[in-house]
Amino acid sequence: MDRPNDRHGADEPVIDLTEIGAVVFDTDGVITDTARGHAAAWKHVFDAFLRGRSAPFDIREDYLRHVDGRPRLDGIRTFLAARGLTLPEGTPDDEPGAPTVHGLGLAKDRIFVDQVDKYGVAAFPSTVGLLHELRRRGARTAAVSSSRHGRKLVNSAGVSHLLDLLVDGNDAALMNLPGKPDPALFLEAARRLALPATKVAVVEGTLPGIEAARKGGFGLVIAVARDGGVPAPGADVVVADLGELSVRNRVLPLRP
Repeated sequence: MDRPNDRHGADEPVIDLTEIGAVVFDTDGVITDTARGHAAAWKHVFDAFLRGRSAPFDIREDYLRHVDGRPRLDGIRTFLAARGLTLPEGTPDDEPGAPTVHGLGLAKDRIFVDQVDKYGVAAFPSTVGLLHELRRRGARTAAVSSSRHGRKLVNSAGVSHLLDLLVDGNDAALMNLPGKPDPALFLEAARRLALPATKVAVVEGTLPGIEAARKGGFGLVIAVARDGGVPAPGADVVVADLGELSVRNRVLPLRP
């Protein structure tokens, strides 16, 4: 008997494993339901800084346009520039909340980590289902995160056993890899998977991430636009949820 993912409609979005050997997932908002926690932490930090300087941080528009998908410090610089504001860079030794780029970043980081430690992290069920199906069929899977807490998030969500590898902000710092929209993180994942980018699919939920995947020459770029999401120029496939995706071809012996 055919499995559900073995049957396809003509217009159904599909990952074809005759053309794709691995799928690399962004972490926040794609694997883990953490984007709202990030946005709330940013609003708390930015609103405290902006008081008397500019309008409050818009938890949807400002987050998606300027912060989402970027390394933490790049997001601060990009958002402040959009408001015509600048701050000294400061150093990693700044007090959290100090009026520097590092100070705001440290304050946001502290708030977000406290949330994770207190409430944990949930994985999207549809993403977990897709990971299981990809691995059942013999595809390799990986995760990419701009955050230095990427491994903590994946472990907390209980999905690390469904991934062959993770490239996160710690790897970026050690290897001096630029953040999105540069494709360096995705390309490093492909390198570790021992596959050319043309044989790798990328699943992303942010504009900088989609841009990075396209610049990197990846074989398939899938955009996840949850709750209406954001425009996804450059994506080959746009879905509201990964449950809309099917996988076909290439079934190998069961993986561990």
